[in-house]
Amino acid sequence: MSSGTSAGTRSPLSSRPVYIAGVAETALGEVFDQTEMSMVALAAREALAEAGLKLADVDGLFVNYMGEQGSVQVGEYLGIQPRYADSSDLGGAAFEAFVHHAMLAVAAGRCEVALIAYASRQRSKRARRLSISSSGSGAYAPDPYHLTDQFQAPYGMLMPIGPFALVAARHMYEYGTTREQLAEVAVAASLWAELNPKSWRRTPLTPGEVLGSRPISEPLHRHDCCLVTDGGGAIVVTHRDRARDAAKTPVRVLGAGESHAFWHVSEAPSLTRSAGYLAVSEAFGMAGLAAGEADFFEVYDAFTINVITHLEELGLCAPGEGGPLIEGGALRPGGSIPAMTSGGGLSYCHPGALGLLLLIEAVRQLRGECGERQLPDPRIGVCHGMGGLSVRSTVVLGRE
Repeated sequence: MSSGTSAGTRSPLSSRPVYIAGVAETALGEVFDQTEMSMVALAAREALAEAGLKLADVDGLFVNYMGEQGSVQVGEYLGIQPRYADSSDLGGAAFEAFVHHAMLAVAAGRCEVALIAYASRQRSKRARRLSISSSGSGAYAPDPYHLTDQFQAPYGMLMPIGPFALVAARHMYEYGTTREQLAEVAVAASLWAELNPKSWRRTPLTPGEVLGSRPISEPLHRHDCCLVTDGGGAIVVTHRDRARDAAKTPVRVLGAGESHAFWHVSEAPSLTRSAGYLAVSEAFGMAGLAAGEADFFEVYDAFTINVITHLEELGLCAPGEGGPLIEGGALRPGGSIPAMTSGGGLSYCHPGALGLLLLIEAVRQLRGECGERQLPDPRIGVCHGMGGLSVRSTVVLGRE
């Protein structure tokens, strides 16, 4: 492993290494016997137990995407009075960004033990205006709350699928990406999900089933879209001295980066290039690594097109080459680019925001705890979070 950093990037971790010392999922799928708060509490206790810590040790709290329940409300429920708190709204990219923020806070001594938590009951509460298929896949109906932009609102764009359908269509137009290549992403995710006993959908998909599923927002069809489930989790970030007491092997945070460039489609300078290129550059620069040195990639797969563009952002191929890259099963179990190893948002779980679950899966892969889907001896894993079209956050994790 290279110990250098990119020009202009100085790692804050050289003097005080930072670790993820505990992780836990909440209940997943459909959760009728808990609230979001109780889900967070149970996951937090489990994650802290893995870290050899307790709620009284937490002095940093990072919460987002829970409606009106931010760090203040969650802190009250858990009995935590933090020295450092963050509820930045970066959508599904918030959680990789929270690792970045917690890493900096812990390295600077602003807190000792940071708890990052999230829970959603979007499926069981049906709080969102969704059309949910029998498989659990969903598509958003027009929602005026999300359509504040005067150039989008008159056209009643489906949210959030509409903008991503535009990305897929543009990628096809610019680079020749095909629906067969999009379908390969869904098939690969379903094959990983078959190996995960916690997956919502464990029956593998065939390319024909993906291509033949009903259109939602062209060119995206039902199986190009993520699940709509309940779920969430908690992770604990701390420094080496506190991580030594962990009940399970801590995983080191090697680098992190984040960026965003726009929100509305009308403000996008490009539909096929996002702020992910900068987030990835910052994360790998801090880690002193290149994408080719990573053993696996947990990428945010809200829609099949996302995986193709994320591989391009991560530097695994040039822009426009993501489609051809995955032909031949590169993403599938046993393939050359392990990704979505839990089954991802397409087949495992998608509780409104997937970013925290990407981190939990990466930590478990690096610990060797993933059973049938376990990768052979992984040492470096990458999580690449997404919020809307533009927001990206990237975390590089390593096993010591």
